Amino acid sequence: MEAEIIAVGTELLLGDILNTNARFLSRELAGLGISVHFQTVVGDNPGRLESVVQMARARSDLLVFSGGLGPTKDDLTKETVARAFGDPLRLDAEELEKIRAFFTAAGRTMPENNRKQAMTPVYGRKIPNENGTAPGMIFEDRLSPGKYAVLLPGPPKELQPMFLNGVKPWLAAMSDSVLHSLTLRVTGIGESHLESKVGPLLQNANPTAAVYAKTSEVILRITAKAEDEAAAERMCQEYAQHFYKALGDCVYAVDKDSLEQVVVETLAAHGLTVATAESCTGGLLSQRITSVPGASEVFAYGACTYANGIKQKMLGVKAETLAQYGAVSPETAAEMARGVRAAAGADFGVGITGIAGPGGGTPEKPVGLVYAAACSGDITYVQRLVVPGRTREVVRISATQRALEMVRRLALKLPQPGCAAFAAEQPAHMPAEQAPAHNG
Repeated sequence: MEAEIIAVGTELLLGDILNTNARFLSRELAGLGISVHFQTVVGDNPGRLESVVQMARARSDLLVFSGGLGPTKDDLTKETVARAFGDPLRLDAEELEKIRAFFTAAGRTMPENNRKQAMTPVYGRKIPNENGTAPGMIFEDRLSPGKYAVLLPGPPKELQPMFLNGVKPWLAAMSDSVLHSLTLRVTGIGESHLESKVGPLLQNANPTAAVYAKTSEVILRITAKAEDEAAAERMCQEYAQHFYKALGDCVYAVDKDSLEQVVVETLAAHGLTVATAESCTGGLLSQRITSVPGASEVFAYGACTYANGIKQKMLGVKAETLAQYGAVSPETAAEMARGVRAAAGADFGVGITGIAGPGGGTPEKPVGLVYAAACSGDITYVQRLVVPGRTREVVRISATQRALEMVRRLALKLPQPGCAAFAAEQPAHMPAEQAPAHNG
């Protein structure tokens, strides 16, 4: 079965509302083995909506609508679909009474235009709405049997439970296969380099594998189609082994939301804590860590130390280090990491310093140059990162991503590729660019 998702609402076209319904519906339909080939957003315009319905009806077996079921004159989804599918509407007394009761419970009188929401298909079926006034409905095309339209309200708090409780069981009963997806998250390797390692694996028919690049990481989604969920999941797991073999420990998680989630869970599992000292990232690393539930168990302390004087006062960065190497240097990053670790009494300390831009760069220390350091007490690792031609936001995200990956590898006792390693008090002297002190 081939499906199309149609979101109705001018507010979506204007960008006033984010279309989260399409993401939810796509994932749910994929889990049922239903392929979504098109997604459309159309405004509250009768002519354009009718055109979209006719086009979708011609090319897809299942049309899933969100929005346009309200009581106002511009809520026309139901009327348009009913006309196209040859199924007239009638007033449903039971639904009308439920709508009246909804308003009565809120201490209000039902406006007369809400009667419109109680109109349901003669031949189709309605879907109860336990969280609002507009029932959903399912139409079967009376002119082209085997084609269906599912109409759902726009608010996610109404759409999601209605789909899960009223639509999903009906679709599952019709489907002869299911899709299962497994997501690998990869960091420390670029998209082009990754494809050079796993290119042939991306050409397989079933399971399929697709690459999605994000800032400082790559997502690999493996999807298998089979007769049942267990078989599809097994196919995904077996195919994933090829990627593990090719990419090694650059695969940092399976079916997780983010690197910060993995870091927090890994630290908690090993009873470890981390403290952070940030300059150019301005607290973004702390924010990412503390956005994860349970971070209080592993996050000891965070310092945002932009000015050189604060680096000295709060972190113990030496004045001679700043004078000789500058704030943006491996030496300063290492002392920041050691200083915050000591101040917090944490297992690990992280220091980040760099030039996020758009100004402040020099030929020796360009915009996008970042040093990230991570220490475990007996050893300090320093990574030189250059993010050329990128925005301030991308530089900051890239820097924190690199730092999080260093912490993950410390916790798991994994190698630190691309990093220089220094003993506890050994100066972290990499080939350094000579430049005046800079508040990185």
